[in-house]
Amino acid sequence: MIISKNQFSEHNMSKLIKGAVVPRPIAWVSSVSASGVRNLAPFSFFTVASMDPITLCFSVGSLDREKDTLANVKEKKQFVVNIVSESLANQMHESSKAYSPEEDEFTIAGTRVDDAEFVHVPKVAEAPVSMECELDRVIELGSNSLILGKVIGYHIKNEIYMEKDKVNPHKLKPVGRMAGDYSYIREFYSLPNEGLPK
Repeated sequence: MIISKNQFSEHNMSKLIKGAVVPRPIAWVSSVSASGVRNLAPFSFFTVASMDPITLCFSVGSLDREKDTLANVKEKKQFVVNIVSESLANQMHESSKAYSPEEDEFTIAGTRVDDAEFVHVPKVAEAPVSMECELDRVIELGSNSLILGKVIGYHIKNEIYMEKDKVNPHKLKPVGRMAGDYSYIREFYSLPNEGLPK
Protein backbone atom coordinates (compact mmCIF):
# COMPACT_ATOMS: atom_id res chain seq x y z
CA MET A 1 0.00 0.00 0.00
CA ILE A 2 1.20 3.49 -0.84
CA ILE A 3 -0.56 6.53 0.60
CA SER A 4 0.08 9.92 -0.96
CA LYS A 5 -0.40 13.21 0.85
CA ASN A 6 -3.68 13.89 -0.98
CA GLN A 7 -4.99 10.57 0.42
CA PHE A 8 -4.06 11.25 4.03
CA SER A 9 -7.58 12.47 4.83
CA GLU A 10 -8.93 9.03 3.87
CA HIS A 11 -6.81 7.30 6.53
CA ASN A 12 -6.06 7.62 10.22
CA MET A 13 -2.53 8.88 9.69
CA SER A 14 -2.03 9.44 13.41
CA LYS A 15 -2.36 5.70 14.03
CA LEU A 16 -0.20 4.81 11.04
CA ILE A 17 2.60 7.16 12.08
CA LYS A 18 2.49 6.29 15.79
CA GLY A 19 2.32 2.59 14.95
CA ALA A 20 5.45 2.74 12.81
CA VAL A 21 7.70 5.13 14.74
CA VAL A 22 8.27 2.79 17.70
CA PRO A 23 9.33 2.22 20.37
CA ARG A 24 9.49 5.87 21.37
CA PRO A 25 11.23 7.01 24.57
CA ILE A 26 9.11 8.92 27.06
CA ALA A 27 9.99 12.31 28.50
CA TRP A 28 8.22 12.59 31.85
CA VAL A 29 8.35 16.36 32.10
CA SER A 30 8.02 18.22 35.36
CA SER A 31 7.28 21.92 35.36
CA VAL A 32 5.80 24.62 37.59
CA SER A 33 3.03 27.09 36.79
CA ALA A 34 3.21 30.84 37.33
CA SER A 35 1.19 30.37 40.52
CA GLY A 36 3.53 27.64 41.79
CA VAL A 37 1.48 24.54 40.98
CA ARG A 38 3.61 21.51 40.14
CA ASN A 39 2.89 19.73 36.85
CA LEU A 40 4.00 16.31 35.64
CA ALA A 41 3.17 14.96 32.17
CA PRO A 42 4.57 12.33 29.77
CA PHE A 43 5.50 12.99 26.13
CA SER A 44 6.58 10.31 23.67
CA PHE A 45 7.47 12.69 20.84
CA PHE A 46 10.87 13.08 22.49
CA THR A 47 14.55 12.82 21.59
CA VAL A 48 18.02 14.40 21.76
CA ALA A 49 18.22 17.37 19.39
CA SER A 50 21.92 18.26 19.81
CA MET A 51 25.00 17.22 21.73
CA ASP A 52 26.75 20.60 21.47
CA PRO A 53 25.12 22.22 23.30
CA ILE A 54 23.34 19.24 24.84
CA THR A 55 19.72 19.87 23.93
CA LEU A 56 16.58 17.77 24.41
CA CYS A 57 13.32 18.27 22.56
CA PHE A 58 9.75 17.12 22.98
CA SER A 59 6.56 18.00 21.17
CA VAL A 60 3.32 19.17 22.79
CA GLY A 61 0.02 18.81 20.97
CA SER A 62 -2.29 21.81 21.13
CA LEU A 63 -5.38 19.75 21.93
CA ASP A 64 -3.83 17.70 24.73
CA ARG A 65 -4.15 18.54 28.40
CA GLU A 66 -0.33 18.67 28.41
CA LYS A 67 -0.72 22.24 27.16
CA ASP A 68 -0.27 23.06 30.87
CA THR A 69 3.36 22.01 30.38
CA LEU A 70 3.75 24.34 27.41
CA ALA A 71 2.34 27.29 29.35
CA ASN A 72 4.58 26.53 32.33
CA VAL A 73 7.73 26.18 30.24
CA LYS A 74 7.03 29.43 28.39
CA GLU A 75 6.45 31.21 31.69
CA LYS A 76 9.28 29.79 33.80
CA LYS A 77 11.79 28.94 31.03
CA GLN A 78 12.74 25.78 32.94
CA PHE A 79 11.72 22.12 33.14
CA VAL A 80 13.04 18.68 34.07
CA VAL A 81 12.96 15.59 31.84
CA ASN A 82 12.62 12.45 33.96
CA ILE A 83 13.18 9.02 32.40
CA VAL A 84 10.40 6.50 33.04
CA SER A 85 11.48 3.08 34.32
CA GLU A 86 9.18 0.07 34.53
CA SER A 87 8.57 0.64 38.24
CA LEU A 88 7.20 4.12 37.45
CA ALA A 89 4.99 3.17 34.51
CA ASN A 90 1.69 3.17 36.41
CA GLN A 91 2.43 6.53 38.00
CA MET A 92 3.40 7.94 34.60
CA HIS A 93 0.12 6.67 33.15
CA GLU A 94 -1.85 8.27 35.98
CA SER A 95 -0.15 11.60 35.33
CA SER A 96 -1.12 11.42 31.63
CA LYS A 97 -4.83 11.81 32.39
CA ALA A 98 -6.69 15.10 32.03
CA TYR A 99 -6.50 17.27 35.12
CA SER A 100 -7.16 20.94 35.65
CA PRO A 101 -4.19 23.33 35.80
CA GLU A 102 -4.79 23.76 39.54
CA GLU A 103 -4.14 20.08 40.29
CA ASP A 104 -0.73 18.67 41.19
CA GLU A 105 0.05 15.49 39.20
CA PHE A 106 2.90 14.57 41.55
CA THR A 107 0.36 14.22 44.36
CA ILE A 108 -2.32 12.58 42.22
CA ALA A 109 0.07 9.96 40.82
CA GLY A 110 1.67 9.31 44.21
CA THR A 111 5.08 10.30 42.89
CA ARG A 112 7.81 11.32 45.31
CA VAL A 113 9.39 14.72 44.77
CA ASP A 114 13.00 15.86 44.98
CA ASP A 115 14.36 19.36 44.54
CA ALA A 116 16.42 20.00 41.45
CA GLU A 117 19.87 21.55 41.80
CA PHE A 118 19.96 24.14 39.02
CA VAL A 119 16.33 24.96 38.15
CA HIS A 120 13.36 25.91 40.29
CA VAL A 121 11.37 22.87 39.20
CA PRO A 122 10.99 19.58 41.13
CA LYS A 123 12.15 16.27 39.74
CA VAL A 124 10.79 12.75 40.17
CA ALA A 125 12.67 11.29 43.13
CA GLU A 126 12.48 7.68 41.90
CA ALA A 127 13.49 8.41 38.29
CA PRO A 128 16.69 6.59 37.30
CA VAL A 129 17.78 9.64 35.29
CA SER A 130 16.59 13.25 35.45
CA MET A 131 17.86 16.09 33.27
CA GLU A 132 17.40 19.70 34.30
CA CYS A 133 16.78 22.01 31.35
CA GLU A 134 16.61 25.68 30.54
CA LEU A 135 14.33 26.62 27.65
CA ASP A 136 16.19 27.30 24.43
CA ARG A 137 13.21 27.96 22.16
CA VAL A 138 9.70 26.87 21.22
CA ILE A 139 9.08 26.13 17.54
CA GLU A 140 5.49 26.11 16.35
CA LEU A 141 4.94 23.22 13.92
CA GLY A 142 1.36 23.16 12.69
CA SER A 143 -0.80 22.00 15.59
CA ASN A 144 2.20 21.14 17.76
CA SER A 145 4.83 23.06 19.70
CA LEU A 146 8.37 21.69 19.70
CA ILE A 147 10.12 22.57 22.96
CA LEU A 148 13.92 22.60 22.97
CA GLY A 149 15.79 22.78 26.25
CA LYS A 150 19.50 22.93 27.03
CA VAL A 151 20.57 20.43 29.67
CA ILE A 152 22.27 22.18 32.60
CA GLY A 153 22.12 19.37 35.16
CA TYR A 154 22.16 15.57 34.95
CA HIS A 155 21.08 13.21 37.74
CA ILE A 156 21.70 9.45 37.57
CA LYS A 157 21.12 6.87 40.29
CA ASN A 158 24.34 5.24 41.47
CA GLU A 159 23.03 1.77 40.68
CA ILE A 160 22.34 2.80 37.06
CA TYR A 161 25.74 4.40 36.48
CA MET A 162 28.53 2.29 34.93
CA GLU A 163 32.23 3.08 34.65
CA LYS A 164 33.38 5.24 31.75
CA ASP A 165 30.14 7.22 31.85
CA LYS A 166 27.76 4.55 30.66
CA VAL A 167 24.14 3.96 31.62
CA ASN A 168 23.30 0.37 32.52
CA PRO A 169 20.32 -0.43 30.24
CA HIS A 170 19.40 -3.57 32.20
CA LYS A 171 18.97 -1.55 35.38
CA LEU A 172 17.53 1.52 33.67
CA LYS A 173 14.57 -0.61 32.47
CA PRO A 174 13.12 2.17 30.31
CA VAL A 175 9.52 2.13 29.12
CA GLY A 176 8.89 2.49 25.39
CA ARG A 177 5.74 3.89 23.82
CA MET A 178 4.15 1.90 21.02
CA ALA A 179 1.02 2.95 19.10
CA GLY A 180 -1.49 2.84 21.95
CA ASP A 181 0.42 0.57 24.29
CA TYR A 182 3.83 0.38 25.92
CA SER A 183 6.80 -1.96 25.54
CA TYR A 184 9.49 -3.47 27.72
CA ILE A 185 13.02 -2.79 26.49
CA ARG A 186 15.02 -5.63 27.96
CA GLU A 187 16.95 -7.44 25.25
CA PHE A 188 19.94 -5.99 23.42
CA TYR A 189 22.25 -7.12 20.63
CA SER A 190 25.17 -5.86 18.56
CA LEU A 191 25.59 -5.76 14.80
CA PRO A 192 26.51 -7.56 12.67
CA ASN A 193 24.42 -10.43 14.09
CA GLU A 194 24.14 -13.67 12.14
CA GLY A 195 21.24 -14.78 14.35
CA LEU A 196 18.85 -12.16 12.98
CA PRO A 197 16.08 -13.29 10.59
CA LYS A 198 16.70 -12.70 6.89
